[in-house]
Amino acid sequence: MSDYSDKLKELLRNAGCYFDRHGKGDHDIWFSPATGIRFPVDSKIKSRHTANAVLKQAGLPKQF
Repeated sequence: MSDYSDKLKELLRNAGCYFDRHGKGDHDIWFSPATGIRFPVDSKIKSRHTANAVLKQAGLPKQF
């Protein structure tokens, strides 16, 4: 898989995270109720390490 963004956003939504606002460039800002923080999500994530780092910020375990 070359782009992890769609699967990552699906995992975030299933965990209760939601889109908060648009950020700079092609980043969106999401909010995690589990951690209570906002975090950036790139529109095209090509690295599994980056995808797992986003999950970590959301308080979720690694999936990729």
